[in-house]
Amino acid sequence: MAQIVVPTLGESVSEATVAQWLKKEGEAVSADEPIVELETDKVTLEVNAPEDGVISKITVGEGESVEVGAILGEIGEGSAANDSKPAEKKEAAPAAAPAAEKTANDDDMKLSPAVRKMVDDHNLDAAKIPGTGKDGRITKEDVQNFIDGKSSAAEKPAHENVSTHPVAAAPAAERQPGEREERVRMTRLRQSVAKRLKEAQDTAAMLTTFNEVDMGAVMELRSQYKDNFEKKHGVKLGFMSFFIKAAVNALKELPAVNAEIQGDEIVYKNYYDISVAMSTPQGLIVPVVRDCEGKSMADVEKEIINLGTRAREGKIGIDEMTGGTFTITNGGIFGSLMSTPILNPPQSGILGMHKIQQRPMAMPDGSMQVRPMMYLALSYDHRIIDGREAVTFLVRIKEAIEDPQRLLLDI
Repeated sequence: MAQIVVPTLGESVSEATVAQWLKKEGEAVSADEPIVELETDKVTLEVNAPEDGVISKITVGEGESVEVGAILGEIGEGSAANDSKPAEKKEAAPAAAPAAEKTANDDDMKLSPAVRKMVDDHNLDAAKIPGTGKDGRITKEDVQNFIDGKSSAAEKPAHENVSTHPVAAAPAAERQPGEREERVRMTRLRQSVAKRLKEAQDTAAMLTTFNEVDMGAVMELRSQYKDNFEKKHGVKLGFMSFFIKAAVNALKELPAVNAEIQGDEIVYKNYYDISVAMSTPQGLIVPVVRDCEGKSMADVEKEIINLGTRAREGKIGIDEMTGGTFTITNGGIFGSLMSTPILNPPQSGILGMHKIQQRPMAMPDGSMQVRPMMYLALSYDHRIIDGREAVTFLVRIKEAIEDPQRLLLDI
């Protein structure tokens, strides 16, 4: 017999929540096969089977909290579900069991221990509860919703359903409070994001400065070279690599924007690990593109695609989201025209990109042209970054994007 144990979760992470069991009791597993997902305040990770065998016991149900080293369940010997118990049930069961009974037994196999307890406590038939979890599994929310609906129906007198003579249409039944609301426990990731963002507001002297940039030159450059770029490097040329390279150049000139406060000291970073905010089904995460000063634009694009793909699959490691020196977030992909991004502590600056909007602009020669414009926002910690440095930083970003040859010449 082998125990399924909560592994080390990463630096400063000691607790997790059982998000989902991928296997059920009695089911065969192979060594290193994912069997349960854990959710921490930073990432969702899979726990693999330590050896071949059968899930003989699940001790912690979905939604329950566990600490590092806790026992989640046990794996016994065998290559299939325990045959003895089903056999005993088969002998004791009537020769022709009703179809409903068979369905209930099948559904019971889909229940986690926590869900099974709710079903038993309320004397419910699992076969009648619609499951919204993976592979039709029944979650605790499904059971609660079923209980709420059943209670509403039970409160209605039976004679109200019987009509002995034609009557005018009755007004719609009063909506129960539970039907107008839904309570869902915040994920650990969402709780962590909320805590960190609030800490940033409470701790830093945060200000935001704005500028705008003409995206025409970058858009023309992309249009001219996108096919050759993708053919050579196997990845599309996006906007983010331009902004990351522009940010690195600006950070070199204005090191305070790349620094952080530790106690009564300012720590200046001579490396440029850029955090890139990404939206995933699990919530907002900010993985880090390391050593951007030494990466080509193709390397940056490949890294962003790699991180984005694994982020959506919930396969980002905790170490990949720590240690960034500056953050870039692009609300423009959702249509945001203007925003004031919140700092990603302990960093001192975050650059906000926005939607490209065609706007009439007065040109240097006095003419009017419709240009593809983007608003830029830099939120910064005024304790370490002065207004002059913040404004200059955005100006350097603007100059590099409007004249991308500067990125090639590193000026």
